[in-house]
Amino acid sequence: MLRNHRTTDLGYNRPMSSLDAVLFDYGMVLSAPRNPQIWSELAGLSGMSEAELERVYWMYRDEYDAGILTGEEFWSNVGASAGATYSPDLLSQMNAGDVRLWGDLNEPMVQWVLQLHRAGIRTGILSNMGDRMSEGLASRFDWIGRFHHTVWSHALKMRKPDPAIYAESASGLGVAPARILFIDDKPENTSAAIAFGMQAIVYKDFDSFTAEMESRGFGDLLRIASSGAR
Repeated sequence: MLRNHRTTDLGYNRPMSSLDAVLFDYGMVLSAPRNPQIWSELAGLSGMSEAELERVYWMYRDEYDAGILTGEEFWSNVGASAGATYSPDLLSQMNAGDVRLWGDLNEPMVQWVLQLHRAGIRTGILSNMGDRMSEGLASRFDWIGRFHHTVWSHALKMRKPDPAIYAESASGLGVAPARILFIDDKPENTSAAIAFGMQAIVYKDFDSFTAEMESRGFGDLLRIASSGAR
């Protein structure tokens, strides 16, 4: 898959694969699974059992991610489903807890992202995420600001797997779809990326991810990034 060499901003030559950019989902790719202790805390704040919160949390999540609901409206709807009304202060606490819920990082993937940045490889985020979540995560993790382009679904009023959201990511990265690798934990989202013309990998865990990168001929990106970090 190696084609020629390119000089990066770091001043060294690196082989160029058939990819010019890597596009990441956030949840369960850059993040670890949700934190169970914080989930328990959110259930306590909501006045619900964890099982009941599980049901209503996902009931309204698509509308939140699509920008139909703000973070405050999302949690207000969650409360209303249980006959509760939350104060502005409690809504703020629940939004902050939601950020912390998904704030544990998938360290091997985040380290690879940082290496890609150092190597001068274009990167992006394409994530289904509501307004308070994206704001909170961007405030918490300064490395999010180093991506060349980020697409948070709420800002576009659309969600994966809508083809238009992949078009927005490709346009923002300034890279042809065929030269973008998209990584997501949900097969329906990677299938939509492939249909749009991108390369894609379903993320399960870091070991299987690196094995698939090698088998697909993209292993040079792993090695290039490592060499660029030195």
